[in-house]
Amino acid sequence: MVLPPHMMPGDPPEVPVEPRDASTIALLRDGDHGLEVFLLHRVAGMAFAGGMTVFPGGGVDLRDADADLAWAGPPPSWWAQRFRCTEDEARELVCAAVRETFEECGVLLAGPTADTVVADTSGYGPARAALVARELSFSDFLAREQLVLRADLVRPWSNWITPPEEPRRYDTRFFVAALPEGQIADGVTTEASDVSWQTPSEAVADWQSGLRGLLPPTWVTLMEIDEHDTVTSALAAEREIVAVVPRVRRDGDVLRVVLPGDPLYPGAAGHLDGQPGDRLELP
Repeated sequence: MVLPPHMMPGDPPEVPVEPRDASTIALLRDGDHGLEVFLLHRVAGMAFAGGMTVFPGGGVDLRDADADLAWAGPPPSWWAQRFRCTEDEARELVCAAVRETFEECGVLLAGPTADTVVADTSGYGPARAALVARELSFSDFLAREQLVLRADLVRPWSNWITPPEEPRRYDTRFFVAALPEGQIADGVTTEASDVSWQTPSEAVADWQSGLRGLLPPTWVTLMEIDEHDTVTSALAAEREIVAVVPRVRRDGDVLRVVLPGDPLYPGAAGHLDGQPGDRLELP
């Protein structure tokens, strides 16, 4: 994959930047033409992934670690095992995923009880704005509205870490979740110029034709999701989460992103645990 000119980093830092924890959710629904995923087209000029098409998500807020957060579903210890992190980090990552999805598209994976989910989030508009402005913590919002975070509505999918050549890096855990019945995913966010529901194959085709830009974690995730015909199938997928670190390789005046399993990957290494990765063909 050749990096577009506006995304080409300058000289890499002498010491790689420590990645910041982040979460993102591929929000799914069963559409008329098959499984669809919700995508945001980020505003051009943003410091990270400007102009790219992405899933809702963002960095962890320190307040996402609040142990008093009302929680239903698999406990942080379960998530810690899957993401190979501490329980505190796992709590932050799940909370950040749910919070960012609410902030960026108005979908709230929470409910009044451990087995219900809100059907209409329009009444939470002021709280949503306060969350975006960091004037309100997610745990305080849930407590005020007497809601419970539904950790059972999300599933772990993958873990991608920004290349060490980049000055801005994220250690991002990817989740998948179904759009709750009655809720509407919108584009009310300053970070996106437009939003859409597409089948994974349609989104990848738009990228291959040059209509949209996708970073490797996004197009790989879309192709993986495209292996499933329904939301139920995608949510039931048993996945081993192993961190993947793309690398940036200079080829004359061109910068290319290479993935584990590619012969051009430094050291011909596989994933971080030393296991060989499958060859992923790049356009």
